[in-house]
Amino acid sequence: MAGINSTGRRNMTVQKRKTFVLCSLSVIALLLLGVRVGYLMIFCSEHYTELATDLHERERDIKAARGRIIDSTGTVLADNKTVCTISVIHSQIEDPETVIEVLSRELGLSEEYVRKRVEKYSARERIKNNVEKAVGDKIRSLDLAGVKVDEDYKRYYPYGSLASKVLGFTGGDNQGIIGLEVSYEEYLTGTKGKILTLTDAKGIELDGMGERRREPEAGKDLYVSLDINIQQYATQLAKQAYETKQAAGVSIIVMNVNNGEILAMVDVPEFDLNDPFTLIDEFQIENVQTENLQTEEGKQEEKKQESTQDLLNKMWRNGCINDTYEPGSTFKIITAAAGLESGSVTLQDNFSCPGFIIVDDRKIRCHKVAGHGAEDFTHAVMNSCNPVFITVGLRIGAQKYYEYFTQFGLKQKTGIDLPGEAATIMHQPDKIGNVELATISFGQSFQITPIRLMTTVAGLINGGKLVTPHFGVKAVNSDGTIVEEFTYPISEGIVSSDTTEKLRYVLEQVVENGGGKNGYVEGFRVGGKTATSQTLPRGSGRYIASFLGFAPADNPKIMALAIIDTPQGTYYGGQIAAPVVRQLFENVLPYLEEIGYE
Repeated sequence: MAGINSTGRRNMTVQKRKTFVLCSLSVIALLLLGVRVGYLMIFCSEHYTELATDLHERERDIKAARGRIIDSTGTVLADNKTVCTISVIHSQIEDPETVIEVLSRELGLSEEYVRKRVEKYSARERIKNNVEKAVGDKIRSLDLAGVKVDEDYKRYYPYGSLASKVLGFTGGDNQGIIGLEVSYEEYLTGTKGKILTLTDAKGIELDGMGERRREPEAGKDLYVSLDINIQQYATQLAKQAYETKQAAGVSIIVMNVNNGEILAMVDVPEFDLNDPFTLIDEFQIENVQTENLQTEEGKQEEKKQESTQDLLNKMWRNGCINDTYEPGSTFKIITAAAGLESGSVTLQDNFSCPGFIIVDDRKIRCHKVAGHGAEDFTHAVMNSCNPVFITVGLRIGAQKYYEYFTQFGLKQKTGIDLPGEAATIMHQPDKIGNVELATISFGQSFQITPIRLMTTVAGLINGGKLVTPHFGVKAVNSDGTIVEEFTYPISEGIVSSDTTEKLRYVLEQVVENGGGKNGYVEGFRVGGKTATSQTLPRGSGRYIASFLGFAPADNPKIMALAIIDTPQGTYYGGQIAAPVVRQLFENVLPYLEEIGYE
């Protein structure tokens, strides 16, 4: 009995100890929990308050106004138009049938389309973007529960197709797609704002809680070197040449030869910047022809989509920078510069042109079949005599000529501030034999872009400065403060001042008394060079007529290049391209004097 009592006492003692331990652990756990709760309430209250708020907040973006693009006269070329975005929040809609009926009617959408989005269980469903403000205001005034009308911005181009391939355009997200809109995206794009509203657990907005807004920050205005007056007149001349000559395209560039600022760049046909995804007539016809090539019904739609996008890309291409061509006789300026600089020729050197020249086993003809007879180098340039330029090229030699080709910047891109600049297509040095050198000397058998040719010639006549062609001048905040003034590389000494002086003189003679006389402007000294190059394949009957002119000839300020692609009828550069530059200069030169342009 005593043993049993002793065992019972031991069991009771163990049980008490267990109970004590459990109680102690519970007290410790409660204390720790209290400490943790206290810590969270005191030190982490702000964090969890934010989480709770986020759980019951609905967030909507407010688009920022994109920076404007402004020309050198202060004219706005790209602006913003206030539009609206219409959305619905499913959990907040009280009368779905009314919402469907109103939105389909006011927005011009099918009932099926709207119903699908109204009945969709989502935090927020966008019905339509870029709604005219008047329509958005009308929908807002109806005060339909669950319908949100947010003001937004749409890119707007006041001058339609003017400088379309330079300015570029934006997509639905307001981001640049081509042109300056892409190149200066980081400056033009702004910072989005936010609209925050509080809701209950079902997503219904809480009355009286209002909205919290974080205002958007507008993008920077971009000031460019384009002059709207020169751009408009150059466009007028390009369209006129395009229509009268039934050409495949016409390009005109006007540039400051001393700093590379581009005053105008036209590449007709152009497109409407406010409707950039609609093919213009020239490309719609081609699109139909492309579609007819596909006969299998299942693949026809896919082919149609591919061809439409290809045609849009083609329509948007800027031939001044994206495409290369054989420059023809305008390139003789480069051969003349290399010949004079290397001492391979002087202006007084005498030549004889019988109408052709034999190079190895190749007979290369002059454009004047009967030949020019005896002539010095000055008159050979005035006459654009192929045999003389071939002779000069052979005197220089392939290796030295290639070195000048590189020295004059022709092997590299210009670095213009537009996307998609094409590179020069040129023979490798070890592949240049006498025949190749001969054809290069008068501007054939290789390809460059118009802007590359123009930039190099500018460096040869401005005293040897190889400038970077550009549009961007400065980025400015909405309050007028300058964020950045853009600078561009200049390479000095690509040619001597002596060679520059001789080139200016001889190219002025081309316009005064030679093949470029249709580029002469009364009262102004103009220099220049014509070209008529045959496109590949040879014998196709397709030509490119061009004229490159600059003024004043003795102290050049501006240069213009006009290119007419595949003109019908007369196709000589001196007859159809030189008059375009003459008319341009007749209006532009007095205008630049009037505004004191330097």
